[in-house]
Amino acid sequence: MPANYTGAKMKNPLIDTRDQKFVLFEVLGIDSLTQYEKFSQFDHDTFEATLDLIENICVNQCYPHFADADREGCSFDAGTGEVKLPESVKKPLRAYYDAGFIGMNESPEIGGMGLPQSIGAAGMEFISAAHQPLLMYGALAHGSMKLIAKFGTEYLKKTFVQRMMRGEWGGTMCLTEPQAGSDVGRLAAKAVKQPDGTYRITGQKIFISAGENDFYSNIIHPVLARIEGDPEGTKGISIFIVPKFLADENGNPGKRNDVKCIGIEHKMGIKGCVTCTMSFGDDGNCVGYLLGNEREGMKIMFNMMNDFRMGTASQAQGVSSAAYLHAASYAKGRMQGTALKDMNNPSAAMVPIVEHPDVKRMLLWMKSYVDGQRMLVYSMYYNMDLAKVLTGDAQKEAAGIVDFLVPICKAGCSDRNTLITSEAMQVFGGYGFCSDYPIEQMMRNSKILCIFEGANGIQGIDLVMRKILMNPGQFNYGVFKKRILASVNDARKSGVDDKYIAPVERGVARLDEYVETMKAWTGKFMFGQVLSGATPFRKAIYMLAIAWMHVWSLTVAFPKMKSLTGDLTGAELKKFLAENSEAAFYYSRVLTSRFFITEEFPQFFGMMDALSGDEWTVLEAGDEAFPGTVEL
Repeated sequence: MPANYTGAKMKNPLIDTRDQKFVLFEVLGIDSLTQYEKFSQFDHDTFEATLDLIENICVNQCYPHFADADREGCSFDAGTGEVKLPESVKKPLRAYYDAGFIGMNESPEIGGMGLPQSIGAAGMEFISAAHQPLLMYGALAHGSMKLIAKFGTEYLKKTFVQRMMRGEWGGTMCLTEPQAGSDVGRLAAKAVKQPDGTYRITGQKIFISAGENDFYSNIIHPVLARIEGDPEGTKGISIFIVPKFLADENGNPGKRNDVKCIGIEHKMGIKGCVTCTMSFGDDGNCVGYLLGNEREGMKIMFNMMNDFRMGTASQAQGVSSAAYLHAASYAKGRMQGTALKDMNNPSAAMVPIVEHPDVKRMLLWMKSYVDGQRMLVYSMYYNMDLAKVLTGDAQKEAAGIVDFLVPICKAGCSDRNTLITSEAMQVFGGYGFCSDYPIEQMMRNSKILCIFEGANGIQGIDLVMRKILMNPGQFNYGVFKKRILASVNDARKSGVDDKYIAPVERGVARLDEYVETMKAWTGKFMFGQVLSGATPFRKAIYMLAIAWMHVWSLTVAFPKMKSLTGDLTGAELKKFLAENSEAAFYYSRVLTSRFFITEEFPQFFGMMDALSGDEWTVLEAGDEAFPGTVEL
C-alpha cells in the first residue's frame, strides 16, 4: 500500500461501502474466485483491504479536488498548442497512479495486480463518484495501453506499455471526425505506407478526451485511418499508434511528431478533462505505427470501445451513487416543515425533510436504481471474471451474459444517471441549483455519459440487432432469461412473498412475446419497425434487468433480515433497527426492493404495450412533421 495510506475512518458521502460489500461478497460471492489458479494468490482479506484503500484514496485525495477542477478547468495556448491541467486534476491523478489503480486488473506480467474485474468495477464506481473527469485520463491511458499489449508488435509493447502503466505516458482514442461521428466508416483520415514500414498519417479528429496535456511526458494516440487505396466504409479502416513524441533509441521521448492540438472544447461539464481537436500531419511528417493487420482497425478498436461502454456504466453508477448519498444526507439534516401528525399545529417544531412522504419517495426512487444498478454492473464484471476461469458451456454462458448486458448497462445506467442527479437536485431545492453543493456539477457532468462511447440510440440498435436478432439462436438472450428465472426460483425457496416475484416472471414472458414479434418483422424485412422501437425496447429491458436484481437481492437480504428482526413490527422494530446497523442495512435493502418491484416496475408493462401497438407514427413522420425549424 502507498505510504500515505493511514486506514483512518473517513467521512464518505460517495458510496455506501456496506452495500458494495453486500453485492460483492454476499450476492455474487466473489471469494469463490480464489479457488481458480488465476486468482489463487488472493483471499477475502486482500479484497477487503483493496476496497478500503480505494475508499481512502477516493475520499481523501480525489473528492476534495472535484469542485476545484470544474471551476479552474483546463487552459489552452493557441500559439503553442499546449494544454495545462489544473493542480486539482494533477494531484489526484498522481494519487490514482501511485495506488496502482491503472493496473488493478491487469496481469502481473505487464506490471498489474491481477485482481478480479469485479473488484475493479467497485474501484471505477468509487473513482467516478469522487472525481468523474479524473477517471477519463486513467481509463484512456489504460485502454490504449491494453490495445498495444494485445495487438502491438514487440517494439510497440517494449516501448509503450510499461511507461503507460507507470503513468509517465498517457493515451487517447481517436475515432471521431466532423463528418464521421457515429458513422465512423465515413472518416477521411489517411495513411500512406513508407519504405521503413511506418505510415504517414494526415487528418483531423474531434472530441478527443485527454488529447493534449502537461501531466504526461508523452501521449499515445490510437488513430483510425484509411490506408491509401483501401475500400470505403468500416471494412477499409486500419488503426495506428501515433505518439506525441517519437521514442529515441533508449525508449525515451525524442523528436516531436507531427501531431498537435488546435483547439479545446468549452463544455457544459467534465471541465477537468480536456476535450481536444487534434490535427495529424499538417507538415506531412506524422509517423504512425500499424497496430495489428491492415483493415482490422474497427475490429481492434472495438476491444477498447467495448471496455469503455462497460466503464461508462460504472461511471454513471458512481455519479448516481454520490448524488443519491448527498441528497439523503442533506435530507436528514435540512429542517423544514412539521411532522405529518402536527400538520394543523402552526407552532409545532420543524422536522428534517426526510420525514416528509414525498421526500422519502424521492430518496427511495433514487436508492432503488442505485442499488439495482450496482448489482447489475458488478454482475456484468463478475461474469467477465468467470468467463476467464470456467470452461465449456459455463464459460460460454458467462461470456454471453456479459455481451448481452453491455448495451443495457451503458445506456440504462447513463440515462438513469441524468434523472437521478436531477432528482437529487430536487431534494436540495434551490441550494442544489447553486454551486454551494456539488449536485449541480454532478448533473452537468452526467449527460456526456449518454453521448460518448456510442450514443445511447446506438446501444438500442446494437441490443436488438447484434445482441438478439443476429445472435445465433438468440443464445445470449436465452442466458439472460435463464438467469432471471433462476433468481425467481431461488426467491421462492428463500421465503420471499410471491407478490414481489410474480411480476418479474410475467415480465420475462411479456418480453419474450415482443422478441418473437421482432423476429417475425425481420423475416418480412420490416426493419423500420424493429429500429424505431429499439430505444424504447432497450429502456424496457433495462427496467426488467433492475427488477431481476431486486428479486435476487431479496433472496439474500430477506432471510438475513428475518434472522435478526424475527417477528418485530411497528415501534419495536424501529427501535431495534436504530440499535442494530446490520439489521437496518438488510431492512433497507428489502424495503428498497419492495418499492421498486411494486411502485416502479409496473411501468415496464405499459412500455411493452406501447411497443406492441400498430400506429407506426415514427415511420410515417417526414420533414413536414417538424415545422418551425430554422437553419442553425
